[in-house]
Amino acid sequence: MHLWFNRTFSSVYAAIGLIKQADVTNEFTITYSHPNPHAAAQRVADQFLSEPKDLRAEDYVDWCLQTCLDHKVDLFWPGHEARLIAANKARFEAQGTRVMNVATPEVLRLLNDKAAFCAEVQMSDALPAQYRVFTSVAEFDAAYDELKPRFPRLCVKPSISVYGLGFGILDEERNAAQLLIAGEQYKVGLQDFRRGLADMGECKPMLLMEYLEGPEYSVDCVGNAGEVVVAIPRKKSPVAGYGQTIECDPVIMQAVSELTRQFKLSGIYNVQFKETQGKPRLLEINARMSGGIAMACQAGPNLPYLAVKGFVDGFDKLEIPAIAQGIRVMEISVPITMASV
Repeated sequence: MHLWFNRTFSSVYAAIGLIKQADVTNEFTITYSHPNPHAAAQRVADQFLSEPKDLRAEDYVDWCLQTCLDHKVDLFWPGHEARLIAANKARFEAQGTRVMNVATPEVLRLLNDKAAFCAEVQMSDALPAQYRVFTSVAEFDAAYDELKPRFPRLCVKPSISVYGLGFGILDEERNAAQLLIAGEQYKVGLQDFRRGLADMGECKPMLLMEYLEGPEYSVDCVGNAGEVVVAIPRKKSPVAGYGQTIECDPVIMQAVSELTRQFKLSGIYNVQFKETQGKPRLLEINARMSGGIAMACQAGPNLPYLAVKGFVDGFDKLEIPAIAQGIRVMEISVPITMASV
């Protein structure tokens, strides 16, 4: 069974290693592709392919289709251009390749837009933070005047972003220089921010939100057509170096089940929550493996292997280990040598 991962986030290194660790009968041959010839995941894959650097959109999909034909790919787990590949799923299947997409193209587009996603969420608890969308200083001021009397701290972030890029907690007292000197990495001066918006005229859609004070939960999930197969929540310590705790909060587990059902999620995905006043609140759904997938698997279930094996043989045939709750997990950096220069 030939499984292909195209270019994606760095967690693919752990995912391929986990699949091969569990695949004791060598059922799967794994190919990884990337335009970077030194991509680390080639060390754990059975085969590495060099991707063209300049292909975009439909041209990239056509290249993927041809690659599946040329290399007799049975299963395609897409990262790059996942939404477009999902939209062309029938073309892949017509030539013998099954595509492991998390959701429909429409849902993938929705999950990528935080404002649109939060507007569609239907949950009984753990609701998203209150927010308003702005694209100008006038819209920001109106949103600020509405939310500030209700919440002690506010934050901003782009409606479309990854890795938390563009996130900032608004500081009403200090300016950019004071925050920089104080080492406040995720804070931005309110007046500096307003002046910047005014200078720009318009900006891409941003969210002004209530800031959730408590610890964050990252839940790594395997789903099957809207039903949770297994979900492993990691509670992150606010103190660096203290690791994360496997903690199956019942409110979070119920919320993950409801979200999976609403958006008919499959494969591996990640749901993030943050506490405020002791209660979890939804942040977002990532339609991909999280960077902490390997830490989650320390709790017992091998999520990448279960996702692939269930997709191939049927999820009803899986044997899923119990989740080891209460354990503390963390990652360490390990140096490797790629090749001689």
